[in-house]
Amino acid sequence: MDAKYLTVEEGFFTGREETPCPRPHSLDETGLDAYFVADLVLKHLHHMGNQTLAQLAKTICLPGAVLEPILSMLRKEARVEARGADEGGQGIRYALTDRGYAGALDALSRDGYSGPAPVPLEDYARLIKTQSVSRCSVTSEKIRHLFRNTVLDDSLIDQLGPAVHSGRAIFIYGPPGSGKSYITRQLVKLLNGPVFVPYSILVGGSVVAVFDPEFHHPVDRLAQDPVRLMEGHDPRYQLCHRPEVVTGGELTLDQLDLTYDSDRKQYQAPLQLKASNGMLLIDDLGRQKMPPMSLLNRWIIPMEEKRDFLNLRAGQHFAVPFDMLLVFSTNLNPLDLADEAFLRRIGHKIRFQTLETEPYLRLWRQVCEQYGIEDDPQVTRYMMTELYPVQGSALLPCHPRDLLSLISDYCRYRGEPPELSIEAIRWAWKTYFVQFADER
Repeated sequence: MDAKYLTVEEGFFTGREETPCPRPHSLDETGLDAYFVADLVLKHLHHMGNQTLAQLAKTICLPGAVLEPILSMLRKEARVEARGADEGGQGIRYALTDRGYAGALDALSRDGYSGPAPVPLEDYARLIKTQSVSRCSVTSEKIRHLFRNTVLDDSLIDQLGPAVHSGRAIFIYGPPGSGKSYITRQLVKLLNGPVFVPYSILVGGSVVAVFDPEFHHPVDRLAQDPVRLMEGHDPRYQLCHRPEVVTGGELTLDQLDLTYDSDRKQYQAPLQLKASNGMLLIDDLGRQKMPPMSLLNRWIIPMEEKRDFLNLRAGQHFAVPFDMLLVFSTNLNPLDLADEAFLRRIGHKIRFQTLETEPYLRLWRQVCEQYGIEDDPQVTRYMMTELYPVQGSALLPCHPRDLLSLISDYCRYRGEPPELSIEAIRWAWKTYFVQFADER
């Protein structure tokens, strides 16, 4: 990403560079209509009660220079009245009149949103382009550093690196337990971060909430006070780590469209919009209730045109940027899920496989160290020569973690420090693998 916006080397926005979303100093610079802001002020006063200008500026995330003319207009219209200073003497308090209370109810009946002021869709689209994942540079050194403590084949690293660097969709497949989910979820760390995320966007006269604390995690290092009106970035945006949105078998097509709460009269952005400038992982592809091709066909136009189309309840059709690292992951055969025409649209198809003996043992020793368990060559040899051949199971990357976790549980139950033993590994083996006969 352009260094004037983000400090790539340190991985966070320092506040000294030019921000891509500067603080507005006038109503024109917000891109919002005076009557829209007036309705928002009325709704805030309805929910919060008497408020000073500073308090309104903080909750609405607009500077006093923008709100003062709005409050003056509302006072002239007898919808807001000025009362005495608050107990702390911090300023005049503003309150709704009877006429203002009625106006607030009318505004809430049309749109129930009453959070921070939204940003226009056009401004949001420009910001997404500025922060695009396609501007992130992924090098061999960078991805190897990320997986320096992970047992991962060099050939797989050399597939993942170019795939993330391309910014295109990725299709990952392989047997269960081969490390797909764990490795894939690390890929978002390769994207230069962080990014600005708006609390909401304005489409026509409707507000769509975007910020979701489940996926958007603010950067703690930048603790900017939104009341410092002429400094920093536009407080209608929150500086966050690149979002990581993961969904699996619970995904439905409805979640990929705008959600409208008819009781609260509010719109909520779909998952792909919340994942903008980050990563969207569709895990367990093929396990959803819908046919796989119905889900995959939903992404054809967005993947090709880098924009998605959404609809408001009134029928308004609008485009939003489609900018994210889109990853499909499945345990099934890709050819059973999608036809070749669709798979050709996904340039990067990466297969995860089971492990050979040497990398498996390296992973085993690494996980032993993580659990504070000393590797015992005799016990490990017993597992590899006696237990695995009888079980007939492939060597999967998930086995060391799962088996050693069970051994740790077993030892703690017995009041002993975690330790490898023939007895412990046999107990863990019987507990972990499904057995239908009297096996070792």
